[in-house]
Amino acid sequence: MIYAVNAITSDTANTAVQSTSTVSDFSSFLGENQSLDSIFQKAADTYQVPVNLLKAIGKQESNFNANAVSKCGAQGIMQLMPATAASLGVTDSFDAEQNIMGGAKYIAELLDQYNGNISYALAAYNAGSNNVKKYGGIPPFEETQNYVVKVINYMNQGVEVPNTALPAATQSSNTVQLPKQAGDPIDNAATFSFTYEDYLEFLLLFEKILSSQTKENEDAKEQTQQWDSVYDLYETSRLPSFTLAQMLDL
Repeated sequence: MIYAVNAITSDTANTAVQSTSTVSDFSSFLGENQSLDSIFQKAADTYQVPVNLLKAIGKQESNFNANAVSKCGAQGIMQLMPATAASLGVTDSFDAEQNIMGGAKYIAELLDQYNGNISYALAAYNAGSNNVKKYGGIPPFEETQNYVVKVINYMNQGVEVPNTALPAATQSSNTVQLPKQAGDPIDNAATFSFTYEDYLEFLLLFEKILSSQTKENEDAKEQTQQWDSVYDLYETSRLPSFTLAQMLDL
């Protein structure tokens, strides 16, 4: 039975489920060229997650392809959905370091949620926490059940990560810094990220506004034409008013 994997845990997982970092985004991880191995190790150390577990997830999710995009829109090595990535502080899911850091933070939160149960955490990573709650464990989805087994097998056997150097991450040019407002309790200037998804949403909203304005202009033009027609009809229907004297002069 697939549910037998529910009991699979590791000593390291039982003692390393708390996420002690308060990192809100990953700009602090910008640095020199580095390998995927070093990034996975950094992520494991930062979020106190077994490094073999992180590598196993990366192997199963994308086979370490930083540019991978799933049919449902998950992105990068750890296959983060755009909304999930944003909630984790990831501004560029195709940046290997940000993506791995985000995935590590996410799985650390799930391990904490399920008291170190790796199988439940992996099931939630794949199918969502709501489904784990709904079914009281690993959901009866073939994809999710196979996912849990494969990742745990990779973790136990060890995974070889491609030994390729990655360029240093650069801060996204879409990050906008706002000046500190009076009374703002935060010492540092506030920042927000304008992602590609935000850009697409902006275009859709802008198109709607233009369409609305065009419709209003057309309606106003039509109304003006209607009033002009009424006025013309009124003018052409007016009969000249003559006095008796004027009529005799005719």
